[in-house]
Amino acid sequence: MDCPRCGSSLKTEKYKGIEVDKCVSCEGMWLDYPELDQLEDTAMDEDDLKGSMITRQMGSEITCPRCHGAMQQFRYRYNELWLDVCEAEHGFWLDKGEEKRVIELMEQRIKDTNRSTGAEQDWARLIGRVRRRSLVKRIKDFMK
Repeated sequence: MDCPRCGSSLKTEKYKGIEVDKCVSCEGMWLDYPELDQLEDTAMDEDDLKGSMITRQMGSEITCPRCHGAMQQFRYRYNELWLDVCEAEHGFWLDKGEEKRVIELMEQRIKDTNRSTGAEQDWARLIGRVRRRSLVKRIKDFMK
């Protein structure tokens, strides 16, 4: 397989335990369709918390190294990271460093989810205390 960016050969290697095809020149990376999810799972494996993966698609300047068909660029999970995907769902092209950015975004998603969960729990405790006080106050008022 050849690199869709520069035409150099892609070399099969392991990255985070996943077999990927990496360009020997520009250091971009081809991930077969399920491998992007596997890459995300190295940081966060709870799919229901990840959110929408593909948003705001538009045409790409590269073609799929598997089928040579059109690829689309998409905004990755509502972040300012644009990745390329084969329209026939053969896989994803990540330019140099984008694989690290995917992992960083998943790690940030975990932190945001934990912070949100903590805030919801704090809010529930506060509401519980306010309601209890109101009930106690109402009982005292009733007894007067």
